Amino acid sequence: MDTTKKIGIIYGMENTFPSALVDRINSRGVEGIVAEHVKIGAIKMAEPSGYKVLIDRISHDIPFYRAWLKNAVLGGTIVINNPFWWGADDKFFNYSLAGRIGVAVPKTVILPHKVNPPGTTAHSMRNLIYPLNWDEVFGYIGFPAFLKPYSGGGWKSVYKVDNPDEFFKAYDDTGDLCMTLQTGVNFKEYFRCYVVGQEKVHIMQYDPRRPHAERYVRDPEPVDPALLERVENDARKLCQALGYDLNTVEFAVEDGIPYAIDFLNPAPDADYHSVGHENFEWIVNAVADLAIAKAQSNENPAAEMKWSDFLLPRAATATGA
Repeated sequence: MDTTKKIGIIYGMENTFPSALVDRINSRGVEGIVAEHVKIGAIKMAEPSGYKVLIDRISHDIPFYRAWLKNAVLGGTIVINNPFWWGADDKFFNYSLAGRIGVAVPKTVILPHKVNPPGTTAHSMRNLIYPLNWDEVFGYIGFPAFLKPYSGGGWKSVYKVDNPDEFFKAYDDTGDLCMTLQTGVNFKEYFRCYVVGQEKVHIMQYDPRRPHAERYVRDPEPVDPALLERVENDARKLCQALGYDLNTVEFAVEDGIPYAIDFLNPAPDADYHSVGHENFEWIVNAVADLAIAKAQSNENPAAEMKWSDFLLPRAATATGA
């Protein structure tokens, strides 16, 4: 009987991280554990995946993979990150949860779609106040502000607006996207943090104002250790509350306060050419450690099949309840 525990990774266009991760896990020579690139075709319902652990880098873009991963969880596979929770999460909920557990976040409101979603009409919006009280919204948020999708990534459809005219021009461009408006943070420092296994935190200085290829700061300036400690603790607290085993958490720091800006990144950038050698080595080693530990564990992911099991114990832990 073959007792090998397989670790698989599914991914899209990225090249450096998946191969490095498979090679790193296999190079450890852990008895009974092997990592591989996943190959799948049509999936039979309720059929076990054959994997002890799956690392998901692409299902947010491809529904076929998401359906397969949920089916795999039902069969006892541990998926990093859990597809049930990831599929239900959004950034507006993240901000609300962060505020509840004591992590600083900028003031945020969620806005109705500028254009009715496909398949709906004005009659579908009969519960919506119209026109919205924009003076109340702007008074609460202030300017500058950022208009950005309530769930998304890669800095897509993000607008910085400095006054109502700029806001309405940007809002008109958002079509049927659901958007949030968030108070702008006049940051001095900005950090992007890898969080792995809800415990390990790697803080990277990052500058979203630079060209994309230069955003990971290669020559970081010294930072107050107390600030770094708070960033690390808040990043860990957020991922423990949300249940993500692999995530990046971004903080913009104004007047010494780190505001959590973005922490719905369960397939975070890990490309060697983007993050640089030191950061790449850290994330490959950390995820390899996590995957091996999960493969050796007795964890039963199918036990967490109710939303209350996902959220309530984590939120209570994060608040110290």
